[in-house]
Amino acid sequence: MKKLVIFAVLAVSMLAAPVMASDTIRLGTEGAYAPYNYLDDSGKIAGYEIDLGNALCKKAGLTCEWVVNEWDSIIPNLIAGNYDGIMAGMSITDERKKTITFSDEYYPVAPSLYAAAAGSNIDLSTVKGKKIGVQGATIQADFAEKHYGANNTILSFDSFDQSVADLMAGNIDILLADGDPLIPVVEGAKGALEFIGDGVRIGGGVAIGLRQKDVELTKKLNDALAALKSDGTVDKLIKKYFDNGPFYSN
Repeated sequence: MKKLVIFAVLAVSMLAAPVMASDTIRLGTEGAYAPYNYLDDSGKIAGYEIDLGNALCKKAGLTCEWVVNEWDSIIPNLIAGNYDGIMAGMSITDERKKTITFSDEYYPVAPSLYAAAAGSNIDLSTVKGKKIGVQGATIQADFAEKHYGANNTILSFDSFDQSVADLMAGNIDILLADGDPLIPVVEGAKGALEFIGDGVRIGGGVAIGLRQKDVELTKKLNDALAALKSDGTVDKLIKKYFDNGPFYSN
């Protein structure tokens, strides 16, 4: 994609620095995927994953440092050692597991949704000759190419916000994206947008991406996550940022 932009948030982090002490971990996030992660009005990183990541570090006796990285290079920079884990709304997939490993999920698999201009009358079962937008290097991008690429044009965007902007501008006919960030966009469009078709479940739940060699760190984070699920912290944060479930408690 384009020029890589990596910068530290909440802590100063030199990307070329050697691996940090064992009680400090760097977590990579996109900072542009609300409510999972985003920059608040003061420019600070915020969101469900930021609160959860900080809680995980506290429970595990670790110190968190956050690094903001563009989405399409987020896995290569994990492998390169520029941070130790990814918390960026990343779904578990078999393809990603070829190069990285995952923690246990911290958000259950949720449906991806299709949005279009209100009154578009698009039938997804026969859609042809349309421009379908997705964020690049996502599970939605792979799904759209496989199911709609033969008869439609699939357009990939660097960020979710860019894909939404082009939908609003009429530059694409359909947007396929995770439901959680897309629902408030459609609701906030005041009737200009609507959902079409049925939601589709793609990939697994959302989890921390980790290097395959970091077995000890993976176990430490999984143990902390299990404890936070058990004591209700994870459900509390889901309720804070997503209003409704799915929750981990019965």
